Amino acid sequence: MVRCPKCAVEVDVDEDEVEEGEILTCPECDAELEVVQTHPVHVNVISDQDEDDEDDDDEDDKDDDDKDDDDDDSDDDAEDIDDKAE
Repeated sequence: MVRCPKCAVEVDVDEDEVEEGEILTCPECDAELEVVQTHPVHVNVISDQDEDDEDDDDEDDKDDDDKDDDDDDSDDDAEDIDDKAE
């Protein structure tokens, strides 16, 4: 027996009949579970949703880069104001 990391339901798995890298499906939440260890059995959730989250993180990084560019512009504005004061 192993518990689904996503919904905590017990998934019936015989450690002698499962192999590392094998994909199981949780009967409760339908999450895909990859066997990462066999003695004792340990699984990780794999799904398209996780990949989508990673893509969103990449987009967030791009947004952060854009913000950095905006910061550079504000420095230029400050220099313009200093020039006018002189």
